[in-house]
Amino acid sequence: MIDFAPTDEQRALRETARAFADRELAPAVERMRAADHAVEPWTVLREPYAKAVELGFVSVLVPKELGGGGGSCVDLVLVLEELGATDVAFAASYVGLTATLFALVARHGTDGQHDAWLEPVRTGRPVLLSGALSEPDRAGSDLFFPGTDASVGPQTRARRDGDHWVLDGAKSAFVTNAGVADAYFVMARTRDDAPPAGSLSMLYTPATATGVSVGPRTRLSGWATSHHAEVRFDDVRLVSDSLVGSEHGAGLVFASCPEIAIGLAAAYVGLARAAYEYARIYASERVSWGAPISRQQTVAMRLAESALDVHSARLVVWDAACAADADPMLGAAKAGLAKVAAVD
Repeated sequence: MIDFAPTDEQRALRETARAFADRELAPAVERMRAADHAVEPWTVLREPYAKAVELGFVSVLVPKELGGGGGSCVDLVLVLEELGATDVAFAASYVGLTATLFALVARHGTDGQHDAWLEPVRTGRPVLLSGALSEPDRAGSDLFFPGTDASVGPQTRARRDGDHWVLDGAKSAFVTNAGVADAYFVMARTRDDAPPAGSLSMLYTPATATGVSVGPRTRLSGWATSHHAEVRFDDVRLVSDSLVGSEHGAGLVFASCPEIAIGLAAAYVGLARAAYEYARIYASERVSWGAPISRQQTVAMRLAESALDVHSARLVVWDAACAADADPMLGAAKAGLAKVAAVD
C-alpha cells in the first residue's frame, strides 16, 4: 500500500510554513514590490529569514544528535512548497540551499567540522550558505563530464601549502546567495591531470576570508528577491580542515545530497500552485456574456490541465523525496526527474 498522506507532524510543519509565508514572508515581498525593487533584497528579507531559522526550516535535515530537527527530505519539500507559493527565490535560495548544505556538512563533516560549522544549527543563529560551483564560460554540466579530458570543467584551483589550502579562481555571476552568504562551499580543482570526476574537491570558505571578493548583483527574471553574483578567490588561504569529504571526492559529496535539486523542484511546485490559484480565482471572477469565464469550456479545460500539471509535479517531487530518504543515491537518480517535472 502506498500512502500519500502526510503524518500529523508533517501536517503541522506544513501549516507552520504556510502561516509563516502568509504573515512574515508575503509582507516583506510586497514591500519590495512597492519599492519597485529599488532596495537590495537581503535588507528586506534578512528579518523573515531569521524567523525561518528560528522555526527550524534550515536545520530540518540535520540529525537531532547534531542539534538539528532530525527531519526528512519529505519534510523539507513540504516546507519549500509552502514558501515557494509566496516567493520561489526565498524558498529555493535562502532556505532550501542553506538547509541542504547544512545536511551535507552533517553527512560528510568531521567531528571538528560539526562543532564549528553546525554551531548556528545548535544555537539558532541565522547563517546563510552558498554553493560556488559554476564558472564563466564553463557549462554547469561539465561537473558530470564522463570523459578523460582534464581541460574540461571548473578551473578554480586549490593547492596545499603546508597546513593550509590556497584557493584561486572565479565563479560565475550566478552563484546563489553570493554577496550575502556567510560561507561558500567552493568546488575547486585539486589536481590538474584528471577530468572533473577525479580532480574536484569541495572547500568550506568563509565569506570574510582575505582574498574573497564579490561582483555586482546579477538580476534574474522572476527571481527579484534573490541575490546572485560573481565570486573571486585570490590567494585565499584556508586551514587544512576546510576540505569537505575526501580530496578529489567533491562529485560524490555533491551526489549524496539530492535534496538540493529536489528542494528546488519543491519550491517550483509552490510557484506553479500559486499561479494556478491566481488563474482559477481570476477565471471565476472575470465575467463575459453574463457568466464567469471559468464556465467556458476552453478556459475550464486549461484550468484542469494546469491543476493536473501541478499535482503531477508534486507527486514526482514527493517520490524523489521518499527515494532520497531511503537511499541518497537512489534519490540522486530521481532528483533529475523532479527538476524536469517541476522546474524545466
